[in-house]
Amino acid sequence: MNTQNQSIKTEFSIHPATRMGHVSLTVANLENQIAFYTNVLGFKLHWREGNKAGLGAPLGDLTTGSADLLRLTEEPNLKKYRGVTGLYHFAILFPNRRELARAIARLYSLHYENYPTDHIMTKTTYLDDPEGNGIELYAESPEDGTWSMANGEYITRRADGSLSSGREPLDVDALFKHLNKEDRIDEPVPAETRVGHVHLHVRNVDEALDFYHGIIGFDVMGVAKSFRMGFVSAGGYHHHIGLNTWQGEDAPPPPADAVELRYFAVELPDQEALDQVIERIDTAGIPSNQTDDGLLLHDPSQNGVMLTLRTAATEHRN
Repeated sequence: MNTQNQSIKTEFSIHPATRMGHVSLTVANLENQIAFYTNVLGFKLHWREGNKAGLGAPLGDLTTGSADLLRLTEEPNLKKYRGVTGLYHFAILFPNRRELARAIARLYSLHYENYPTDHIMTKTTYLDDPEGNGIELYAESPEDGTWSMANGEYITRRADGSLSSGREPLDVDALFKHLNKEDRIDEPVPAETRVGHVHLHVRNVDEALDFYHGIIGFDVMGVAKSFRMGFVSAGGYHHHIGLNTWQGEDAPPPPADAVELRYFAVELPDQEALDQVIERIDTAGIPSNQTDDGLLLHDPSQNGVMLTLRTAATEHRN
């Protein structure tokens, strides 16, 4: 299945303009996490109230906090667990290679450990925040090639047709050529920066696909049985949500005292599109809770999903 022009659909699909919204994490030390995301990644602190904070790209004159990329909630005595479901990484999408180069140059200047990787159709680097939450920073590069999933295998081809592992070391020197001498690496991330996708640890890929595809309505962009993973998206994007069982089949959800993903937001473009998804959720009998931020529910692996409407601020961001 080539992700450029083919996907598996039910008789319905989530609105093609659906995008990922903010990611909400439970953290052990709010002060340290704010310092990391502002100083190392270049986020701006949008707001802080007690044990909670919201961060993201600069908002200009837009309503403060309405276009957060990340929300943090501090709780006491937390620790990181392995072998459980939850967040593998959340991925921050930069508008172009130049801005990705700026972000990676900042990491290099701070000697912050990261792993630049060439996925061919995207250029990326991976890192963890101080509490072990996985992060991907990336920019699209479809002119360099594509990936596909066929016969249960993950296949990457360069633009010239040659095969790639899809996990090559990134040519960082070539990436840095997109920077000018005048470019400052200590500036905040650009306003166009957004959450491109999230990648989740689940207890069973097929079960997760039944939820994200069969109920929520994301299209299946590919399943690689040999990698124990699957991708789903809206509107033909290569993936908005990655699903894997790399923490083990039937992995349990994290305990109550875990540093963890609280939820990730899925932004629908209008009320009709949101109502269609809610109707399918209600018909399936899936419990949900209406909050100030949107409708909160959980997938079968207990990963939190917040369904919400896109705001004027997020329209500007995207």
